[in-house]
Amino acid sequence: MAFIGSLLFVVWMYTLMITMGIICIPALLGPRSWARACVRTWIHLTLGALKLLCGITYEVRGKENLPQGGALIASKHQSMWETIAFWVILDDPAIILKKELKKLPAFGQYAMKLKNIEVDRSGGAKALRQMLKDARERAQEGRQIVIFPQGTRTKPGEAESYKPGVIGLYNAMKVPCVPVALNSGLYWPGKGLIRKPGKIVVEFLPPIPPGMEKEAFMSELETRIETASDALLPESFKTERA
Repeated sequence: MAFIGSLLFVVWMYTLMITMGIICIPALLGPRSWARACVRTWIHLTLGALKLLCGITYEVRGKENLPQGGALIASKHQSMWETIAFWVILDDPAIILKKELKKLPAFGQYAMKLKNIEVDRSGGAKALRQMLKDARERAQEGRQIVIFPQGTRTKPGEAESYKPGVIGLYNAMKVPCVPVALNSGLYWPGKGLIRKPGKIVVEFLPPIPPGMEKEAFMSELETRIETASDALLPESFKTERA
């Protein structure tokens, strides 16, 4: 049953993406709010299908820790789930996305219309400067900048180094940084077709104020995210991992 439900969900998600991408083409020519409404509708329908077909729900904790106005949101990254869910969990995020995602049909065009921020990992210092410039501009607009500081999806409980891009943003933006813990990889793995029923938990942790030194900030960020993410793992998972 898990296989059938997962297969139906994947077909639904991508078929709906392409269908709405075509129907909403006029939104790409209008104000950003039009495209945002289309994308949020697609995500709500996608998450509804995820619940119906795969038995996966979600819970958001700690939204009171989100500051008003611009902020840097540094999140654990375990699956595709959070790359789409943040667009409905947060008011108006700008997500740091790999340049390659611009090439995806429908997704890429709408992601750029929403003024997300692309990063070219092979672009060197010039690409980094452009990313920082874009992030400062979005923050000044009062938007939340979302970055996955490990730079890649990791399995639940898996260790992966935190990349320097997050400290660059933290220093350039001069706004609070909100760490985010989650457990999405338990139910929507980073690789493979099968989705497992359960509740994804996303937890916004108390913000780290601007102005910390690099080493202190990176240590604090990693400790908070990893400790809180591990706490979201079921006891059975911790026992198996041990």
